[in-house]
Order: sequence, then structure tokens, then C-alpha cells
Amino acid sequence: MSNVDQAALTMVANLQRNTGRSLGDWVQQTLATGAVKHGEMMKWLKGEQGLTHGYANLIALSARDPSLLAKLGQASAATPAAAGAPETDLVEAQYGGDKASLRPIYDALLAAVQGFGDDVEEAPKKAYVSLRRKRQFALVQPSTKTRVDVGVQLKGVPAGARLEASGSFNAMVSHRVRLSTAAEVDAELVGWLRQAYDDAG
Repeated sequence: MSNVDQAALTMVANLQRNTGRSLGDWVQQTLATGAVKHGEMMKWLKGEQGLTHGYANLIALSARDPSLLAKLGQASAATPAAAGAPETDLVEAQYGGDKASLRPIYDALLAAVQGFGDDVEEAPKKAYVSLRRKRQFALVQPSTKTRVDVGVQLKGVPAGARLEASGSFNAMVSHRVRLSTAAEVDAELVGWLRQAYDDAG
């Protein structure tokens, strides 16, 4: 079993100990609210149930992907498949095949932005992952088999050699940074992402 799997199983055990409800119970209650989108589930779990971001994210992902629930030993819950493809599958598809070598870049970016606060939401789409607070502040897209593009929403910041104007890349962000290695997720880039995160609060 991988360390990731073990960490998830530990979180499942802690969830039941701390709340008195199993992961399966939480998934059933979440689905019973009628929420379908990840963000809707997170809002209910964090806002109305008072759960931390980590627990809420685990429950929301499990609600949208019954195979994850089964993998975590919680298969007894009745979990109808959520509309659309499970979010975990969307990310896996983006970084599958000849783009698999780009996954460390995505993981490094995600680790960096999750350090900003517990209100960062990852919202995978078919071609990219939207990073949101109250609104989107960045997106991560594996554009070619050798490059990940990071879109950043920065108001009033001039474009430069590395921080390009978004142009035709994506109208939902103002700037783009091109990455070919995880080492390029450096203090400069994290600083831009942090500024965008702060502006989205």
C-alpha cells in the first residue's frame, strides 16, 4: 500500500473518531442534499457542517467517485455516480499517456497553492484544473507533452519575459507562465500565485 493510500485510510479513521460518522455516512448525507458539483459539496460540508478542508475534500471526492469509496473500504454506502466524469479521473486523463512525465509539475503546483489556506478548491475540467477561492485565481493545463501552462489572474500587473500576457491561451486569466520541469515551480511563480489567491478572497 502506498503512503498516499495509508494517509487516506488514516484520515478516514480520524474522520469517524472526530465526528462520530463514517466516511460512507458522510457521503450519503452529502448526496442527500442534492449537491452534485464538488464546490457545492465543499460549501455544505465546510460551511454548514464545520468540517476542515481536508475532511470535506475527501468526502466530496468520495461522493463523486464511488470507486474511491470502495478503495478506502467504505463500499457499503449507497453512492450513485455523480453527473459527469469523476474529478480524479479527469486529472488522471490529463496526465496520462505521453503527458505522464508532467505530473510532478502539477503535484508541485498543487502542494504550493494548498499552503495558502484551507479555502483553495481544485476544480478539474476536461483539459485543465481550475484553482479557486471565492473565484478562480489560476488554472493548470498540460498543453503539450513537454509543457504545462499555468494561467494566473493578476490585476494591473504588467507582463514580462516569464509572466506572459495570456493572449489567446485562456480568456479567464490575465497571464501565463510556461513550465517544463517541477523545479520551475519556484518562489517567483508561487509569489504570483499567492498574489492572485489574495486578490480572489
